[in-house]
Amino acid sequence: MDRADVVHENFLTRIGRGDLPRPVSHDTLADAGLRPFDLVALFRSQVLSRQLDRTSRKLQARGEGFYTIGSSGHEGNAAIAAALRVGDMAFLHYRDAAFQIHRSTQLPGQTPAWDMLLSFVASSDDPISGGRHKVLGSSELSIPPQTSTIASHLPKAVGAAYSVGLCKRLGSEHQQMDDDAIVLASFGDASANHSTAQGAFNTACWTAYQGLPMPLLFVCEDNGIGISTKTPGGWVEANMSSRPSLTYFRCSGLDLVNTYKTARAAADFVRRRRKPAFLHMQAVRLYGHAGSDVQTAYMDKSEVEADEANDPLLHSARLLIDNGILDRDAILDIYLSTGARCSRIAERAIERPKLSTASQVMESLIPPKRSWRSKNGPSDEGRTAAFGSDGKTMDRPQHMARLLNWALTDLMLEHDEIVMAGEDIGPKGGVYNVTAKLHDRFGPSRVINTLLDEQSILGLAIGLAHNGLIPIPEIQFLAYLHNAEDQLRGEAATLSFFSNGQYTNPMVLRIAGLGYQKGFGGHFHNDNSLAVLRDIPGLVIACPSNGADAVHMMRECVRLAREEQRVVAFVEPIALYMTRDLHETKDGLWTFTYEPPGSGQPIRIGEIGQHGDGEDLAIITYGNGYYLSRQAERLLAQEHGMKLRIIDLRWLAPLNETAIREAVSSCANVLIVEECRVTGSQSEALMTMLANEISKGTSVARIAAEDSFIPLGRAATVTLPGRDSIIQAALDLYGKNR
Repeated sequence: MDRADVVHENFLTRIGRGDLPRPVSHDTLADAGLRPFDLVALFRSQVLSRQLDRTSRKLQARGEGFYTIGSSGHEGNAAIAAALRVGDMAFLHYRDAAFQIHRSTQLPGQTPAWDMLLSFVASSDDPISGGRHKVLGSSELSIPPQTSTIASHLPKAVGAAYSVGLCKRLGSEHQQMDDDAIVLASFGDASANHSTAQGAFNTACWTAYQGLPMPLLFVCEDNGIGISTKTPGGWVEANMSSRPSLTYFRCSGLDLVNTYKTARAAADFVRRRRKPAFLHMQAVRLYGHAGSDVQTAYMDKSEVEADEANDPLLHSARLLIDNGILDRDAILDIYLSTGARCSRIAERAIERPKLSTASQVMESLIPPKRSWRSKNGPSDEGRTAAFGSDGKTMDRPQHMARLLNWALTDLMLEHDEIVMAGEDIGPKGGVYNVTAKLHDRFGPSRVINTLLDEQSILGLAIGLAHNGLIPIPEIQFLAYLHNAEDQLRGEAATLSFFSNGQYTNPMVLRIAGLGYQKGFGGHFHNDNSLAVLRDIPGLVIACPSNGADAVHMMRECVRLAREEQRVVAFVEPIALYMTRDLHETKDGLWTFTYEPPGSGQPIRIGEIGQHGDGEDLAIITYGNGYYLSRQAERLLAQEHGMKLRIIDLRWLAPLNETAIREAVSSCANVLIVEECRVTGSQSEALMTMLANEISKGTSVARIAAEDSFIPLGRAATVTLPGRDSIIQAALDLYGKNR
């Protein structure tokens, strides 16, 4: 017999004969501040959650529903919803249907059964994801959708909690949460062991330890098992009860009164003290982990039956009966009528439209545009004061690092919602001095020195964006991104997709990266692979090759984040930060004069750069490759009479294929110069595009880095394209087709 049917029959039988479980606490309604009406409302939310689980399983059996993780056994979290406000942003565990259902009772006009059933059948009418995923979430209820099955949502919950105090300090006009709001992040006992969760706990405590506001309520729903692996008894409490700056609360999710009383105390503590708390809620897991999972395959039947005997709905029924609020018949009526209502609604939901085309599925990959109130820029006096002594040198050509610093300064002067964050970006000015003086110019609230944890840096940025700020986080080296890439791929870039554009987390992620450093690095500082970024749908990737372009591209990236709510990765070639010369020492050909806001030619997304108009050979490249190709070009022209044009891609995603084809269409030969590795590099896509679409008489070749990590010292560049190897590749291609 299916365990869902067993649980169902147990409930009917035990209520019918008055066989109810013993109390797990001695808390009374008066102790908790609950009225009889409140307890009935909580029970109704629990029952609806349970019956939606049962209906979902029936839909799956008919082929009308799809993979889902049920909430049965965790329905006590309805009481946690009752202890919080609708405006308290909630990043929910996937077993928190009862939480969302009960929060919906606090806002008129909500239809949780209809909404969730539309999600179960993957209807495009699903109000949160548009049929893209079975997720909990509601923009009206301040519940961003979560699709992860681990605790990868915790870092952004930390960021969102930090943003509450930050917005209050900054006086942000775009903030989404009230000044006294708190943030909730719930998860399971197994997920609490994940490195992402541990990093979030540590970051919250690290922040609060320094006296900074961190109004965050962690809720661990402990059912004692993760899929099939048991959590050691007492482990969660031992791990979390003595952490610095984190206050521990414990409740039984089987008892609504105890859970509400404890959750209210925890929420009041967080709201009043602006410090994090950890609410440890005991629960049971009914039906197995998810889908077709069968618990008896890895648990003794006696253990499964013990959990089923502790069904939280039976405990709630006992509370209602013991307090003289409802009798057994009324309880059964609520249970059965709710089940019947879910079945009726499900039949209607099945008939609603589904996603059927690729364009429909992809429609929410790109967020909707946002309107910002026009504001006057900084006064001349304010700008002069901000730049200080730098103003004396702004009319002289400068290298990329300094030009980027000035561009960031102007952007932060113009847009007070921009907040920068990263390791060492404060008084030190970053490893390469790109953020020098910004901390002095704008203070620690807008230039945040973070702890050393890339997951927390990106989570902070995502959370800040949830509250109306425009973050510019920094990952110190490209290789460090791999420590936290899921925060970018699985959290930031998916939010618009899975919320049908209702939630966004725009940002400009600055990443110092790519190769060609000899004296400092090795593979962990000279990472020459962008594959992890190229693999993320909807992500914009910018990579400037020179300081002049870097200024205008950074401005465009901020515009994309502010006005188009895009997630942007701005890859800064480390080797070009301080580069001044192109051909000879002190020729200064790679320095450029700063063009202040409103001057110069903007570089919009997708706009390529072109140097020269020769038709013998077109070189397509970017970043360091553009710089090296410019060096090669002079020798190819002087010594071999070749007439070249060099195309600087600038924007690696999305590729402007039309502009690229037009730029090389009149050329006899096309050489792709790729500083990333042969496998997984941008050149693969370019080769495919050109092979399929340019003139039959045009020859195409590429030169790319070897499939190797980069060593330290003089050998650092031997696996990478260089000026001489570009020249040889150009000659080989040109000579073959003369």
